[in-house]
Amino acid sequence: MLAARAASLLGRRAFSTSAAQNAAKVAVLGAAGGIGQPLSLLLKANPKVTELSLYDVVNTPGVTADLSHINTSSKVSGFTPENDGLRAALDGCDVVVIPAGVPRKPGMTRDDLFKINAGIVRDLAQACAETCPKANILIISNPVNSTVPIASEVFKKAGVYDPKRIFGVTTLDCVRASRFIYEKSGNLVDVPVVGGHAGITIIPLFSQVEGLKLSNEERDALTYRVQFGGDEVVKAKAGTGSATLSMAYAGARFTDSILRATQGEDVLEWAFVRNDLYANEGVNYFSTYVRLGPEGVKEVLPLPDSISDYEKDLVAKALVELQKTEKKGVEFATSA
Repeated sequence: MLAARAASLLGRRAFSTSAAQNAAKVAVLGAAGGIGQPLSLLLKANPKVTELSLYDVVNTPGVTADLSHINTSSKVSGFTPENDGLRAALDGCDVVVIPAGVPRKPGMTRDDLFKINAGIVRDLAQACAETCPKANILIISNPVNSTVPIASEVFKKAGVYDPKRIFGVTTLDCVRASRFIYEKSGNLVDVPVVGGHAGITIIPLFSQVEGLKLSNEERDALTYRVQFGGDEVVKAKAGTGSATLSMAYAGARFTDSILRATQGEDVLEWAFVRNDLYANEGVNYFSTYVRLGPEGVKEVLPLPDSISDYEKDLVAKALVELQKTEKKGVEFATSA
């Protein structure tokens, strides 16, 4: 079962305290924002990060000074747009994490963010393609279903595209699904979540969690909660923001997985990446279980045949939406 193959993820939610085997420079673009600040804090605490490069349009010096007082061995540097700061921030980076963009507000969908965040991701991806083309690019900025294709097209234009190194971070969906099941069962398990990273494209595969028994009503309610869990946070924050702390945790976890893989570990994670699983349906990006290696994605694993008919129907509906959002991202990037 897919969840059984993911057992290696359990028991390592906190970062190892052992010294990093290899030097790793990680950049956070949007480091002074609601996600960027707690994400940068978590990365400062990660011993695998030897140099942390922070970039944002404002407030970066303060965040940098604050983090630099934390007694871990990593060096922290901060940059703003002045004096070509973006490219200075990216120079020599092994991993670039992009949470930059505007947060969701009440009544706002991820698609509503497209008009603003698409341009931000395009420009940041262009700088990455020119400055650190071999870095692993981890995209958090929503809507991920469109921003990942945008980044890919930018790298293609620059002639440095490697689909194994561009990731949409969907880890928060997995984290939410795991937490919601824990609230019900008292067991902390990994729940495979596939598809995309918005609404009905988010597909938790509860059928793959060994020993989990749900009524149809429970399954429907939990599926909906995972798909629209972000709305709970937006509503609870009453206009002051969206899911920042949980997203920072998820982003730090995925970054840690990437760093572990670059240091030679065999690592399995879920991510929104380019693959051929549903290319016949016109969908070139799909979040699935991937094996990570030193060069990025080492292997893309298909969905198991044992998923339920209910989940197969969810996949079919998601593919229709994923085709639309991919097209939207590609058209934006190629028309710019």
